[in-house]
Amino acid sequence: MLKKLLKILGIIVLVLVIAFGVLYAIYNEPLPEGRSGPDADALAEKMLTSLNHELYKNTRFLEWSFRNESHFYKWDRQLRKAEVQWDAYRVELDLINTSSSIAFKNGERLNANENEDFVADAIAMFNNDSFWLVAPYKVFDSGTQRQVVTLEDGSDGLLVTYNSGGTTPGDSYLWVLQPSGFPKSLKMWVKIIPIGGVEATWDEWLVTESGAFLPKSHVMGPLELSMGNVRGYNR
Repeated sequence: MLKKLLKILGIIVLVLVIAFGVLYAIYNEPLPEGRSGPDADALAEKMLTSLNHELYKNTRFLEWSFRNESHFYKWDRQLRKAEVQWDAYRVELDLINTSSSIAFKNGERLNANENEDFVADAIAMFNNDSFWLVAPYKVFDSGTQRQVVTLEDGSDGLLVTYNSGGTTPGDSYLWVLQPSGFPKSLKMWVKIIPIGGVEATWDEWLVTESGAFLPKSHVMGPLELSMGNVRGYNR
């Protein structure tokens, strides 16, 4: 009986490996080569201008959720603090001095060891989930490299590589833009996804109370990534 189960398990593993190999061969794209310099910076500025970047810069508070509303966020951009909630946990993140962040479970403050672990979890979640909200506004972050890439249709795309910062430095993202510079979709070469060039839409937008453009949701293959009740305001 055990041998039969092991044989079945081996067949399943083999089928999965073959299936992944086929998917990889069909869908994987190599990281494109681009041209850095003034043209790349100008394209990035064009994208920011199309988004009314100044209105985003002047927005103090951002609220959203992620992963089917299992992660909730309130971000005070002026004080560089964020409240992160998931399951029974709540973390008050200090984004300048993360060691002073405080974690709670069911309203009770955690001990020092647990606090460190859950603060680290909250930082990783915030880095990932906030990127899906504000990625277009991060193209000039410290440690970024910008390149112009010629796409298949002859238009220019903006390739941004994050060489430092965040949770997974080295990840690259290719913005596919409308003629106005407004973002349309994003292709990814990231450590967490083994297939390069996976594309997510950036075409469902709302105008927040502060006037800033923020996304309502994204579609990536069969997945819809809702950003929940997105808000941007100053009061």
